Amino acid sequence: MVTVRARMRLATTVSCALLALLAGCGGSKNIVPHTKGNPSAPVLGQPARTNAQAKQAALALGFPGFATKNTTRVGGADAIADAAGVAQAVYPGVAADSRPGAVTIVDAADFRSSVSAAQLMSRPLRSPVLYSQDGKVPQATQDAIDALQPTGAPKAGRAQVIRVGTAAAKPGGLKSTDIAGSDPTVIARAIDRFVTSAAGRPSDAVIVAPSSAPAFAMPAAGLSAKTGAPVLWADVARLPPATRAAIRSRRRPQIYVIGPASGISDKVLARLKKLGTAQRVSGADPVANAIAVARFADGSFGWNLVDPGHGLVFAPAGRTGEAAAAAALAGSGTYGPLLLLTDPNSLPKPLEAYLLDIQPGYDKDPVRGVYNHGWLMGDEQAISIPVQARLDSLLEIQPVDHSGR
Repeated sequence: MVTVRARMRLATTVSCALLALLAGCGGSKNIVPHTKGNPSAPVLGQPARTNAQAKQAALALGFPGFATKNTTRVGGADAIADAAGVAQAVYPGVAADSRPGAVTIVDAADFRSSVSAAQLMSRPLRSPVLYSQDGKVPQATQDAIDALQPTGAPKAGRAQVIRVGTAAAKPGGLKSTDIAGSDPTVIARAIDRFVTSAAGRPSDAVIVAPSSAPAFAMPAAGLSAKTGAPVLWADVARLPPATRAAIRSRRRPQIYVIGPASGISDKVLARLKKLGTAQRVSGADPVANAIAVARFADGSFGWNLVDPGHGLVFAPAGRTGEAAAAAALAGSGTYGPLLLLTDPNSLPKPLEAYLLDIQPGYDKDPVRGVYNHGWLMGDEQAISIPVQARLDSLLEIQPVDHSGR
């Protein structure tokens, strides 16, 4: 089982980017930990001197909202803060080998380009996605960059920042390179060419996601970060020229269409089959669709999560920016697929059934077992603490009853 150790630093002013990993905060605000306005934020190094303080000690450290034994929450109030928190969880930045070569900056309003940018988290670049907003670098993003101290990616011309799209802001003082395009379909192809150049060869597979159905497209980001396959785009009844060109640049690749026919029609799927070996991976709704992506395997491609012993990432379907924010967790550590919830206060029955299906078990000694671990994206308004507690139970390793009862 892979464990992740989060390092928290307390100073006179605590950056929201780091607290996004530990407690709820917005994308561009700084907060002071454990104030009257934020009673559940973590406080380190303060002893519980009275019985009343002792009773609140766990809450003051952020439990159970920050973490339970089988879950860790990235508790931002928006995807900007969560992306900053994830980047610092994946790259603590305290030593040279815990710093990224480069970070990726994409505009928070450009959902499609952010999902396609998840390909940059795959090898060899392993560049986490951070967000800009309205042409500016939010404080959370800037704080994350300052903490990460990107070293310069050799496969990207020693760039420390990879800007995706013309709307993405440029942080000062760092060497940057741009991936531009006239629209997200063109940007997606440009990202793929950039990664292909860095890797020395194109991927054998491509992912095609529905432009008009963001919740169905969300799982594509993590799948791209894991596999290195680009996320290209199609409309319900149209295959954009840039997507067609990206596929034709390969010799009949494996093509995986994410989402149902309501997002990408069977007619478009038929066109894709003329360009390579195409198949659909889908579910009837965003929750079922994400589970289908998590279960799917085609040879060595896909998550193939049909048994216990894995990392998982949970996010609200309504906060589509969480897909790219969480992608670094899909390309490192416990390599978890994205699973979706539609109500902050309840766990969807299909998701509960899936987690029961892959719940770890043991015969005699749990130490010899395998474990599941869940990352939760968003604050308590996104995924409530009761739901977190239920997820913790479903991820817990359980004794196997062979009595037949």
